[in-house]
Amino acid sequence: MNTCTRHPRILLIRHGETEWSRTGRHTGRTDIGLTQTGQVQASALAGIAQRLGLEDPYVVSSPRRRARRTAELAELAPDEVGEDFAEWDYGDYEGITRSQIRAEYEPDWSIWTHGAPGGESVQEMTQRVDRAVRYVEAELVRRDVVVVSHGHFSRSFICRYLGWPIVYGAAVDLRPAGSALLADVEGERRIELLTGPAGA
Repeated sequence: MNTCTRHPRILLIRHGETEWSRTGRHTGRTDIGLTQTGQVQASALAGIAQRLGLEDPYVVSSPRRRARRTAELAELAPDEVGEDFAEWDYGDYEGITRSQIRAEYEPDWSIWTHGAPGGESVQEMTQRVDRAVRYVEAELVRRDVVVVSHGHFSRSFICRYLGWPIVYGAAVDLRPAGSALLADVEGERRIELLTGPAGA
């Protein structure tokens, strides 16, 4: 008799490489596509849910084209596409790099502590990610969940799901087409797996 208890799991996937992610430019609302490398990375994700033992997972995607294309190439058909799962809104810092921001605007700037002028503050991002976490938690009662999204969003999601302040996301590294597997084991939430691009 199988007495194994089902442990709800969440698979977070960051979209594949874009021209802006390759060059370190902050990409929030700008709706750009994947590079050729990004498409190869996304295609290599095909079957990842099955390889990790997720059966018939509920798939949620950011509405941005780079995330939806990653889901498509990874053979993950979204059941839901929602703005709450989009990337941090970088506002005035959209399209520029951290080194440029520090050189031209704020020498000690970090998205995790300063937020984005004209975009989302740390508090606003925390509130939005908390909504996304609650949405996923409601679905976890029935089945596992896959979220195809972005770098800062996914790192923020990890923190809030684990009950950490969002600033801890600075210590989590999630590369383009990387993934994180989260689990709730008898009430204890944990990171089970954190990986780089498939095949890397």
